[in-house]
This record gives sequence, C-alpha cells and structure tokens, in this order.
Amino acid sequence: MQLTDVEWEFIGPYLPVGEYGPYPERLRQQFEGVIWRFRTGGQWREMPQEFGAW
Repeated sequence: MQLTDVEWEFIGPYLPVGEYGPYPERLRQQFEGVIWRFRTGGQWREMPQEFGAW
C-alpha cells in the first residue's frame, strides 16, 4: 500500500523526526513499510524491497 500525495501531506507533519532517526528523506518510505507490515500481517523479512531493508 502506498499513500497518495494528499494523504501524505495530511499525515507527514504529525510524524516526529528525532535526532537519531528516522531519516527525513526516507520517512515516507519507512511509514509505508510499516503500513504494509500491519495490513498484510507478513513478517519483516518478507517486506518488498521498495520499502527498504528490514
């Protein structure tokens, strides 16, 4: 599942970016990976490569 730009504009400002991570340039990719994980019930190692390394 990938978020539309409109959905991301709504959600993005509410996600914290700390001193040690997550990295702002990958925040959307990481967030979509978490959504994928909980929607499918799959394991982290089954995550598609488009969401980055597990």
